[in-house]
Amino acid sequence: MLKYKISYMKDKIIYCPLIFLVILALYLYTANAFIYFRIGQGNLITPVRQDSYTMSNDKNTVTKIYTALGDSLTSGVGTDKYEESYPYLLANRMENDGTNIVLNNFSVPGAQTKDLINNSLDSAIATQPDIITLFIGVNDVHNHIGRAQFEKNYTYILERLTKETKAKIYLINIPLIGSHTTILPPLDYYFEKETDSYNKVIAKLAAKYQLQDIDLNTPTKELFRFDGAHYSADSFHPSAAGYQLWANIIYDSFNK
Repeated sequence: MLKYKISYMKDKIIYCPLIFLVILALYLYTANAFIYFRIGQGNLITPVRQDSYTMSNDKNTVTKIYTALGDSLTSGVGTDKYEESYPYLLANRMENDGTNIVLNNFSVPGAQTKDLINNSLDSAIATQPDIITLFIGVNDVHNHIGRAQFEKNYTYILERLTKETKAKIYLINIPLIGSHTTILPPLDYYFEKETDSYNKVIAKLAAKYQLQDIDLNTPTKELFRFDGAHYSADSFHPSAAGYQLWANIIYDSFNK
């Protein structure tokens, strides 16, 4: 009987941690899938946009080409119309400051750095822009691409942009995105740490190539942890108000 009890206790010691790990793994898998469920549940559309926009008035004598590179956050997903996206808002601000602006947006919802390289980079360079905003990386983080691969891809993008254009290039770092009702714990903690890690790569490469690194993460992190008017229906993509906030931060960072 004693041997049976000892054997039973050993079995409990072995199996209890295994059961806990199985439950934890199932929870993490479900929590990660829930993010995409919430995004799909939002039924968001990608705003229809033209190939190019020209913002000008008779008083402006200088014309500059502004090319935006990115993913759904640059496409304006979460808004009803493209005119509420941050690139369009930025172009308007620059035009109001006395420069005619031609806006080209090379962004694809869901794009990772590798997709930008394969599908958008050549076309963006062909516009020979005067201004470039590069805002990519959220999907690399959420698809667990890995910091090393992200750095390799991002470096390739910067190599080509700096050598094949004469543009003023602004690197927009990765914001904390997804409210507490979309990204459940402990994934919220995990993605925050991953975002900080990837942003260190962007900061390092900005210094290497002597480019401006615009910090979108720090001033918006606390706000975007929670639901509010800054979010669209999926609590992941910004609303028009959220994009307006981003546009203000980015524009205020120009030439600092």
